[in-house]
This record gives sequence, C-alpha cells and structure tokens, in this order.
Amino acid sequence: MSELRKFLFEGLPVRGMLVCLTDAWQDLLKRREGAESGAYPPPVRTLLGEMAAAGVLMQSNIKFNGALILQMQGDGPVRLAVAEIQPDLSFRATATVNGTVAADARLEALLNVHGQGRCAITLDPKDRLPGQQPYQGVVPLHGDQREPLQNLSEVLEHYMLQSEQLDTRMVLAANDERAAGLLIQRLPVGGDSNIGGAHWKSDEEAIGQSEDFNRIAHLAATLTKEELLTLDADTILRRLFWEEDVRHFEPMRPRFACRCSRQRVQRMLSGLGEEESRSILAEQGRVDIGCEFCGARYQFDAVDVEQMFTPGSDQPPTSRSVQ
Repeated sequence: MSELRKFLFEGLPVRGMLVCLTDAWQDLLKRREGAESGAYPPPVRTLLGEMAAAGVLMQSNIKFNGALILQMQGDGPVRLAVAEIQPDLSFRATATVNGTVAADARLEALLNVHGQGRCAITLDPKDRLPGQQPYQGVVPLHGDQREPLQNLSEVLEHYMLQSEQLDTRMVLAANDERAAGLLIQRLPVGGDSNIGGAHWKSDEEAIGQSEDFNRIAHLAATLTKEELLTLDADTILRRLFWEEDVRHFEPMRPRFACRCSRQRVQRMLSGLGEEESRSILAEQGRVDIGCEFCGARYQFDAVDVEQMFTPGSDQPPTSRSVQ
C-alpha cells in the first residue's frame, strides 16, 4: 500500500519524510489510460509521478488546511503539469502535452527549451475568507547563475532555499509501478512565519551552517533512483541512517482521489454562458466533457442544457456521468 513515513533525528535539528506511492499511483495511471487522450509519454509519466511524490512530502511538512498545488509551466512540449494534494494526502495530477516528447527527454527538454519554464507552489485555503487569495511562490527552472536545473529535486530544493530559507535535500523517482521520494530538511530555529495560512519557519543565517544537516543530507544523496523504486521504506531508512538515532512515527496513507463532480462541471458550463453551451449542443448533439485528472466523462443533453439556463429552475440535470 502507498505510505508516508515521517521521522526525526533525535537531538539533531533535522527531520525527514519518505513516501512510496504504489496502488495510489497505479490507480492514477490506469484512469489516464482510459481517458480519451490516452496515456502520457513515459517521460511525462515520470515527471508527474515525481511531482505527486514531492507534493505529498511538502503537504505533510506544513500545518495547513487547504490544497497544496505544485505546478510546472514551460515552453517545451509539456505546457503544463499539475499535482494537487489535499490535507488528508489525497492527490491527483495531470499534464498538458503539445508536440512530440522524446523517449529520453529530461526536465529541460520537457519544460524549459527556451529558458521560460517556471515552477509554482500554491497554497489554497479550504475555507477562504472574503477577499482572501491563495499564496503562491514562483521560481524559474534555473539556478542563481542562470544554469538550467536538471531535475525536479533540484528545482524544489532551490525553491525551499530561496522562498523559505530552509536547507532541503530531496530525492525523487517514478516509474509505472511506483512514485517515491525522500525529503530531508533542517529544522528551523528562527521565528514562526505564516504564509498563506501555512506555518513555515526560517532562519536565513543558519543556511548551510548545520553540520548535522549537511552530514545527513550527504547520506540521503547516496540513495539511488533504483533503490527508491525497489526497496521498502524500512530497508531504505535502515541502509541510509543505520548509525543515527531515528524516531519513527506512524505511517500515513496517501491515496488517489479526484474532486471532479457533475455539479462542478455544470458550474463551468454555466460560466461559459448559454450561447456557447447551445452552440456546442447544436454542433455535437450533446455536451461531452472529460476530467483531465481522472478521465471521468460528463454528458449533458438538450434537456440538461435547457434546465441549466431556465430562470428559477432548481431541478438538477438528469444525465449521468460516464467513465
């Protein structure tokens, strides 16, 4: 089963998390295979798997009642990739692909061909106050010296250093069977900050100065992608940190879950307006909309559309969703 392990290094200012998405990740891929647009190319599946694992790690690392949305935008064949993680660690992910993706494409070839790629992390509160906007931090897909970052781990380490002043080491890997990640982070020693309703702590002067963090981060960096994708959590942690005094917490269970619904799609159609909705209906005989996250399809016939735009009608459309 998919699981997330959180752990602390006793007496040291370092914490860690290890996530292994198995059944949850396979569920997401199977649903995508059944969607009209079909399965993603292998490099895109790898990217989305790493994003899902990273998003679960980051969501579990903050005290925040809302969605964490990890988003990659680029100027390559992958125009957009999104992973959304809820407070209960349910997640979903999708990507928009335009053009051919090479079988061996890496991050730069997928998203950053002309140096315009961006990574955004959004914290969207579950119960927004009137006028409250989600918090969003954005970083380019290059380092301080303009050199392209080679993988998602480097991008997110750079984000945490630049945006939150936290030393972080992250190892990510994904294939069609498992999406997994290890996060090691220096515990903050500065004052509390509240960003987007989430509690982060930072201490800019301590960046890079913790010998304990540097030692443990070096051990974490020896973890290979193959090990991350084939070994169980206990074996990984024992092999990496057998000389450390590690306190383990009860595993948490991430799962795939999509928040799409017929009501949400109906609201979207209402937002398009009556003229546009009727135009689609006249052209196609029905309005057929698929969810990009889970592949579910929602169909609206002439009666549904008529009810939707009839003033004072409180009757829900009668057509059902289809998978």
